Amino acid sequence: DVNLYINSPGGVISAGLAIYDTMQLMRCDLATICVGECASMATVLLAAGTKGKRYALPHSTIHIHQARGGATGQAADIEIHAKEVLRRNQVVKEILAHHTGRTMEEITRDTDRDFFMDAEGAKDYGIVDEILTGGKLAAVAGGDSAKE
Repeated sequence: DVNLYINSPGGVISAGLAIYDTMQLMRCDLATICVGECASMATVLLAAGTKGKRYALPHSTIHIHQARGGATGQAADIEIHAKEVLRRNQVVKEILAHHTGRTMEEITRDTDRDFFMDAEGAKDYGIVDEILTGGKLAAVAGGDSAKE
């Protein structure tokens, strides 16, 4: 297994999709662990871990929202950029739906505005499979000295 610890406010969708595509190419299991904050594109990566091996620490905050972008310049160029933001937004929603088991309608509704979850909420939503504490955290991290 490879463990990917995530504490990120998110970032550029194209960079996140490059990481996502690489994750999907891995032959080994990839455990994703939210340690603190997982927002925006980082939440997509958290959800894309191997099913059954997607984790959050108890006080984690997980956040989803629609794609953001901005453009300046000529009207035609702004329109081109807006179409690209909408296309990427659709791609991200499809990935979230695939990995969470939520419908596109649910994902669209929930990402329309900022949507924050605690660890339990992220588990209920299908972004993570388990909340790590004590011995469970040590087992995932490869140690055995922590108490349950």
